[in-house]
Amino acid sequence: MAESTEIQKVEKSDEEWRAQLGDMGYKVMRKHGTERAFTHDDFPKEPGVFVCAGCAAPLFDSETKFDSGTGWPSFYAPKDSDLVGERVDRSLFMKRTEVHCNRCEGHLGHVFPDGPRPTGLRYCINGVALEFRPKTD
Repeated sequence: MAESTEIQKVEKSDEEWRAQLGDMGYKVMRKHGTERAFTHDDFPKEPGVFVCAGCAAPLFDSETKFDSGTGWPSFYAPKDSDLVGERVDRSLFMKRTEVHCNRCEGHLGHVFPDGPRPTGLRYCINGVALEFRPKTD
């Protein structure tokens, strides 16, 4: 059985987050906004890891990325489930499952039960909340 590691939290002031993330990144990650569809899915298709734009936590692997046709980067599983947290989101007059980075509490997007095998999940993530790091040998 794998040991659970303690996650070192990242905390910053609103001014520090705004300076680091820019206007859209701040709106999405700190204020739970959403970027428009098809505005930020231009990541390379090569092997690599998608890290949190707020704290560089490794959130998703390129091997789990798929084209959902929704206009947002989509993955069927997180790289490390300890780093991607979930909570109920009742905004917009509906019940959804919001996902966030457990290290910096940055809003990432939502998870839906309509993804491909093997999990059947679709982590629908705002591209501005991610940075791509190519795999190095």
